[in-house]
Amino acid sequence: MTYALDTNTIINYLRGDPNVRHRFRDLQIQGNDFIIPKVADYEIRRGFRIRSAPSKRAAYEILTEELNILELDTAVWEKAEEIYAELYKKHYTVGEMDILIAASCLVNDYTLVTTNIKDFENIDGLDIIDWTA
Repeated sequence: MTYALDTNTIINYLRGDPNVRHRFRDLQIQGNDFIIPKVADYEIRRGFRIRSAPSKRAAYEILTEELNILELDTAVWEKAEEIYAELYKKHYTVGEMDILIAASCLVNDYTLVTTNIKDFENIDGLDIIDWTA
């Protein structure tokens, strides 16, 4: 199985959250794969531009050496358009970044690891898990 790490999961990992680190390590040992959606990578890196956190930045660089960054291709953009339209018709509001992360997971059949279940729960077909629960 492949897990996509949402921005908040990466932040919790960098903060040393024992639940997140334990689940990551256990699933890695079991042979599961992990990726970072490009949007989450962008959100993490922009945070480092406005906050001085050299130790967390160094830890993130090590993490990104181990994990692949999932780029946004045409299929992801098209899926994001579909998600946006479906949510709009149902009168649900979801942030653009979250829609792109969800689209990345749906196109590639990845499970999204996030603490923002509420932000993603109205997106049909998205497999979501919270490691902090």
